[in-house]
Amino acid sequence: MQQEELDELMQASASDAVSTSQEEFSLELDFSSESIGLVDDVLLGFVDKYQDQALEDEAVFTLCNIYGAYVGEVFKKVVGGEWLYDNTDPEAPYLVLSYGSHTYAFAGICYERLVNNSQVSVRAYFNQAVSNNRN
Repeated sequence: MQQEELDELMQASASDAVSTSQEEFSLELDFSSESIGLVDDVLLGFVDKYQDQALEDEAVFTLCNIYGAYVGEVFKKVVGGEWLYDNTDPEAPYLVLSYGSHTYAFAGICYERLVNNSQVSVRAYFNQAVSNNRN
């Protein structure tokens, strides 16, 4: 996948997160740093609203990817960076946002909060990522 295609895909996915949040919970994601806290709420909101359906593989994949894209796009706006798709292992390709010497798995942190531990904070991960890149 070319970088331009990847960027377009991630921007479209982030836009899907915005429209899904509005439609499902009447919450407005505005691509600000402050809106990242709403992602924490939305992810748990899906579990509250749809119970086990929210944790089915396809739903988890979609939610983590669109909200991970949203968080990454906000990070790009605030700090910078570039999406990186690594398919070195075709059985386990992954997508991260790369900036400087760091990479950030924003979809992965969404997965952690949604599936493994509701105490994990997407906002805290985002804030730490921003802090890592500020002098």
